[in-house]
Amino acid sequence: MNIKILIVDDDTNLLDSMRRGLCRRYNIVVAGGPDEALKTVKEQGPFAVVISDLRMPGMDGVRFLEKVRDMEPTTVRMMLTGHGDLDAAMAAVNEGSVFRFMTKPCPAEILIRALDAGIAQYKLVTAEKELLRGTLRGCIKVLVDILNLVSPEAFSRGERVKRLLMALSKRLGLTNTLKLELAGMLSQIGMVAVPQDIIFKRFRGEQLTPEEAQIYRMHATVATTLLSQIPRMNDVGEIIGNQLDCFTNPEIARLPEGAVYLNLCLEYDDLDLLGVDKEAAIESMRGKWAANFPLVFKGFEEMVFSDDGFVPRLVPFKEVRVGMILRQDIFDDSNLLIMAKGQEITEIALLRISKMRESFKLPDKMNVLVPLQAI
Repeated sequence: MNIKILIVDDDTNLLDSMRRGLCRRYNIVVAGGPDEALKTVKEQGPFAVVISDLRMPGMDGVRFLEKVRDMEPTTVRMMLTGHGDLDAAMAAVNEGSVFRFMTKPCPAEILIRALDAGIAQYKLVTAEKELLRGTLRGCIKVLVDILNLVSPEAFSRGERVKRLLMALSKRLGLTNTLKLELAGMLSQIGMVAVPQDIIFKRFRGEQLTPEEAQIYRMHATVATTLLSQIPRMNDVGEIIGNQLDCFTNPEIARLPEGAVYLNLCLEYDDLDLLGVDKEAAIESMRGKWAANFPLVFKGFEEMVFSDDGFVPRLVPFKEVRVGMILRQDIFDDSNLLIMAKGQEITEIALLRISKMRESFKLPDKMNVLVPLQAI
């Protein structure tokens, strides 16, 4: 772990003194004011500890440390000032979430103890964050793997919708798209509770009975319930829970933006599954989408007709590579679906169909989308 400490003060003599006194023990970076420090945090961060003076021109230390907290929430923040009044200390602790408040001149042993405690706190927080991130990844992987085993069609739909969402996000210039990516990937996870015959009928555009339609629609609720058990997945669950035709929702204006994007991509995928070409699909969607979400639909239309970086090819099986995308369903001799249209060829998927070819008669050639960079 790269442990760095940033010290911020408009007194250059003090900065030089602190750097000389601490550089043998810590990796010290200094900044002569809040503006310079914020640029340093952006360009050289993250820092384990940031120590700031309280009284600085342009921006006081409390406001500066608030900005540091917004930029790097795990950074431990400390205040070192010659103005040791109670009000300043309270503001620093309450508004800037300051870990330590020290006054000048600060004895070296006190400063070192504070820095060691701050570094220990930083390591603890980052370790917990990494543990949570690993747990989250593991939970998501298990859910997706289960869906792939139970319903390849639903898994494939989730993969297609995820790609549409990511392409739309890029076209709209969205940032922090992780929630959207997860929403697309997990949008069909509730299908584990839907019988396969109903999924087959729905994805092939066949008319569902009222009872079947009710069972199918419950998959969004099932998904939300499953995801509610995973920490920090509430926002993703809310997006997925509102995926079923947002135009029937009287609260459409209050829907999360992610739910609108997901609805749009799912509706397009429905038409694509039925073999509707791009032009006809976009025209059939234009009326309601352009009227209610004109900017979003404009971006989606541009995305659909832009070069997506793939070309269709009929490829001999021995030339199939990781990164290609299936344009056909693959069945075994008993007509059991092995891989569904739209699924990306991963190392595991390639190994699976290679093994299946030893026991079942699979096509000699596969209809795939090949990345342009692979041609």
